[in-house]
Amino acid sequence: MPGAADRLGAPAVGLAPWTTFVLPRPDGGGDLSVLAVPAVHGPEDGERDPEGNINCEVTGFVLSGRGLPTVYVSGDNASMRAVAAIARHVPDIDAAVLNAGAARVPGKFRRRPVSMDGHRAAAAAAVLGVTVVVPAHYDGWTHFSEGRAELETAFDEAGLSALLRLADHGSWSALRG
Repeated sequence: MPGAADRLGAPAVGLAPWTTFVLPRPDGGGDLSVLAVPAVHGPEDGERDPEGNINCEVTGFVLSGRGLPTVYVSGDNASMRAVAAIARHVPDIDAAVLNAGAARVPGKFRRRPVSMDGHRAAAAAAVLGVTVVVPAHYDGWTHFSEGRAELETAFDEAGLSALLRLADHGSWSALRG
């Protein structure tokens, strides 16, 4: 995020939504493209700060490169409108790493989630047309109101269980269907 990069200083690079940063891949396979995409850390109708952010500045990313799957990393996004914009802008996303957990903060937004719940994560998978979803950021903190079981149920109810890759911390998940 631009604000975080300003605080960190060089060599950090802050990317505004819809801007790209290209890195050479250490394996010599070409470049890795990092596209910053919009994210909203709270409900769409939440009060916005002077910079237009809800709750705080957040961003997501789409990572791509020759011979690699194209991966959407949601960041702390709760907005289906942002997901739809990303799907229109980048039509061939293979996999999504989605911050889920339905994080809720007492005293904010009438306790509505500031990150995706299981149903939104399943809807995001459908909108993006991905073949793999790796949920992240859904356990370990007290402000998460949903966990693994709710994600499994939501994807099952949406008929998308085959997309879901729930893995224990520290284990690998294949990003190709």
